[in-house]
Amino acid sequence: MKLKYAATGLAVVLALAGCQRTSYNPYQNSAQQLPPLQAQPVPTVQSGQLPDPTTTAPGQFPAAPASAPVAATDAVPATAQDVTKESMVGNWRVASGGSNCDMFLTLTNLGSGSRGGTRGCAGELTGMGSWEVAGKQVLLKDRNGNTIGRVYKTAEARFDGTTNGGQPISLSR
Repeated sequence: MKLKYAATGLAVVLALAGCQRTSYNPYQNSAQQLPPLQAQPVPTVQSGQLPDPTTTAPGQFPAAPASAPVAATDAVPATAQDVTKESMVGNWRVASGGSNCDMFLTLTNLGSGSRGGTRGCAGELTGMGSWEVAGKQVLLKDRNGNTIGRVYKTAEARFDGTTNGGQPISLSR
């Protein structure tokens, strides 16, 4: 019986010995290995009034995105049906410029829109990175937030429109 307890005790000791931390920490004692930093001179601080951005010379500030946000005056076909953001989520088959590809739309926020993308598309649609619903239209945007195309709901599970370059686009499920 004592042999059984001795064997059990030995097994417990060996198991606990295997629980020691043996990982390497490259940051251990690193403060002792680096020399102290030398003080650096600080230049004088200037103060003054910034120029009015509305009167500054062109080229001094970055250019605004190529396409402006959709205005209420943009022409929406009279036959366009109501669309919700939730109804757009998922995979769409795209026909554009005589070829077919896939478009994926999510509800993950990206800038002012939601994340989206294409696979196997050509032309302007290769740069699609986001999308958003604006009234009765769906705006397709590049990775910089510029609108590259617009589609409108024309039937259940079908959207039609054009790219900024005038190429027809059709989305269907």
